[in-house]
Amino acid sequence: MHFVIEPDHPSLPGHFPGRPLVPGVVLLDRVIAVIEATHGPLGPLRLPQVKFMQPLLPGEDARVELEGDVPRWRFRVLRGETLLASGEVVADRAGAPA
Repeated sequence: MHFVIEPDHPSLPGHFPGRPLVPGVVLLDRVIAVIEATHGPLGPLRLPQVKFMQPLLPGEDARVELEGDVPRWRFRVLRGETLLASGEVVADRAGAPA
């Protein structure tokens, strides 16, 4: 899934004044949106591993790539061929080990 965070996104004014960067939590929100678009609402999630490598600027095109299936996915967020973030999302099945 491709996405763009517009320059008027409400998270940007404080992150950072004069040179806004898209906060990592906004990238993670897009990752979860892609998962839930396919699998429906998942409830509580764990993110046992997340790495942010490069920033995303407002207005830049990015995409989410996923591997895996319920309850565990590996994700990558890319701008072109540049890796911005990667990690793992695990659906917490009522506290059961994943």
